[in-house]
Amino acid sequence: MTTYITRRLMQTMAVIVLLSYFCYYIMTLMPGDPVELMIQSNPKITSADIERLRNLYGLDQPVYKRYFRWASTLASGDLGFSRTYRVPVQDLMLPKLMNTFILSLMSLVVALVISIPLGILSALRAGTKLDYFINFLAFAGISVPSFWLAMVLIITFAVTLGWLPAGGTFTIGEASDSFWSNIVQPKYLILPTISLAYLQIGRFLRFTRSSMLEAMRNDYIRTAKAKGLSYSAIVWKHGFRNALIPLITILALSFSSLFSGALITETVFAYQGVGKLVYDSIIANDFNVAMISFMISVSMVLLMNLVADILYGVVDPRISYQ
Repeated sequence: MTTYITRRLMQTMAVIVLLSYFCYYIMTLMPGDPVELMIQSNPKITSADIERLRNLYGLDQPVYKRYFRWASTLASGDLGFSRTYRVPVQDLMLPKLMNTFILSLMSLVVALVISIPLGILSALRAGTKLDYFINFLAFAGISVPSFWLAMVLIITFAVTLGWLPAGGTFTIGEASDSFWSNIVQPKYLILPTISLAYLQIGRFLRFTRSSMLEAMRNDYIRTAKAKGLSYSAIVWKHGFRNALIPLITILALSFSSLFSGALITETVFAYQGVGKLVYDSIIANDFNVAMISFMISVSMVLLMNLVADILYGVVDPRISYQ
């Protein structure tokens, strides 16, 4: 197991380096750069100033040299400086990461609590009217556009009923000594959480239903019934445990999004998370913020894939990594 994990970690680091260079190169191809933005905002700037600024930011060097300079700075623990917000990247990212983590974790928990029992119930009642109704809800969740659902929630609960705020993360001027005072306030989490959770419920429900249907048709289920085991033991101990492997895969990929943010949802609700920050940074050509966000997202996806592979052996003892 140790050898397998070490080999996978080395592969993960190699993939992160390659993807980071590819992303850095793609971003350099975007029209405009920080110096051009300065030229547009200051018509009195001289050619000498332009040359000095390009030399200062390293924009007069080849892409690979600029990348290695950025990577060396990152390896030393310095995440860089945001040109747009005029603050260090770590000071800008940490509150956004916390907001995104709380929102994504809450929506993931809500989606799992609802979708897994419904998926199991649908599999156990396959072909019935209840199964058709649950599947209709699942397909509706998969098909609904995220921006449309977010706007419907805002119009219904914020504009029409006035129960909840339409967007944001906190009320300006509202002082609080609680834990939530430094991050998002609970009432601003409700609508974004419902929006994200509803979009995930359909996917988790369909995976749970198909995995349970396949598991309940196997020979070991008939053997368990022949032994006289209780119905709950057959469903949960033999059926659900063997249906967990595909669920672990999709859950690991979903968990990796806890730190990458939900771009559309955060933008519609003006939620101050990583997704909206990345969008604003790309529009403003703030390379340092966009690259750090990309590195966090890629690293989480690769690491959660490794965690999923390890959990396969925990759930199914037949899987060996020797």
